[in-house]
Amino acid sequence: MPKSISFKKGLSSLLFWSVISAAFIGPGTVATAAKAGAGFGTALLWALFFSVLATLILQEAAARITIASGKSLGAVLNQKFQSKSGALLRKLLFFAVAFGCAAYQTGNLLGALSGIELITNTPPWILLLLIGAIASGLLLTGNIQWIARSLGVLVALMGILFVAIAAQSEIPFSQFAGALVKPTFPEGSTLLITALIGTTIVPYNLFLASGISQGQSIGEMRVGLSLAIIIGGVISMAILITGTALDEAFTFEALQGRLSQNFGEAAGSFFALGLFAAGLSSAITAPLAAAVTGASLFKWDPKGKNFRTTWIIILGLGLMFSLLKFKPIPAIIMAQAINGVLLPLVAIFLYIAVNDKSIMGKALANKPLVNLLFLLITGLTAWLGLHNIIRIFNMDANGMAANIIKSAGTIACWVGLILSNRKTHE
Repeated sequence: MPKSISFKKGLSSLLFWSVISAAFIGPGTVATAAKAGAGFGTALLWALFFSVLATLILQEAAARITIASGKSLGAVLNQKFQSKSGALLRKLLFFAVAFGCAAYQTGNLLGALSGIELITNTPPWILLLLIGAIASGLLLTGNIQWIARSLGVLVALMGILFVAIAAQSEIPFSQFAGALVKPTFPEGSTLLITALIGTTIVPYNLFLASGISQGQSIGEMRVGLSLAIIIGGVISMAILITGTALDEAFTFEALQGRLSQNFGEAAGSFFALGLFAAGLSSAITAPLAAAVTGASLFKWDPKGKNFRTTWIIILGLGLMFSLLKFKPIPAIIMAQAINGVLLPLVAIFLYIAVNDKSIMGKALANKPLVNLLFLLITGLTAWLGLHNIIRIFNMDANGMAANIIKSAGTIACWVGLILSNRKTHE
């Protein structure tokens, strides 16, 4: 393994891994982060900072498993769980990921439409078909490296636009730095904190990271992945700061109007283009993530029929519901509930796999400090998953009974992980 990475290789790896940034910065992230800024100023920046660190640790583990074993995350799962229950687990994982991608895809397309509609009066159906054509054109190439680098350009554009707006705010650096590391829970902020973390740590990105890491060295992967996730985090924080300009009920139109009023028409146009870039990039990555997950779990050929059929169905469903002006909120809520169950399960599996020296080898298996961080993150994902599930059943997610359920579930998760780790090392 090389001790250092050249600038050219590092830049190439960054562009390649920008698909991960594109996957978690969609219209949902824009809306959630901007709403957090509008409602609570910089007080919730710490939630984004934590979620970026957690994303980095989980994504790196997923990619490291593939590089160490030469197998995708799904193939390693097949190796660890070869029984009939294991086959059922793989099918459930694929269904959960595909359903989530399909649900979010409608929001991605409508988000991209919302951005472009802020600066043009073109009929919505024409704009939606154009966005769908761009997404399908890239996916039809079947070249993941080309898709990833194209998304890298979109992420760069999105980042420049949002950072340029955020840079015009008058927030002191000391306030910004303090908000990054000091957890605060303003009244009424619990749901937004959960949303900020949940919109950054998404389970299908783990399969995506595993799928696109094949053929890279550990050094290239770590440089590209780290920079891509950090840049994605910076963009998300810039969006939150952008939202602080608004002191009224949050809508995309209201925020654009306030930005134009405060910083000039260019700022409003930048926001519209940034929202469009976020929607378009996620409209490409959601179908791709579903197909990559299927390829990982079922050994599909990335250029074969099943792979292509999967992304076509996800993109087609999203486009159909968007053209019908379908409100995706119920489907997104259901997807969040499914992902709430899926994320801690995948995190637990990752923990078991990265501590298994028969898969990782001695050099690339987890070290004690990383295991401690994994335990903290897995506990948090279990807490958030239970929190989202409780909300679906219309229970008070912050009441005493709900907190007892979440605490018991988190402790059970930790005990299971510690015991599994001991068995792995016996």
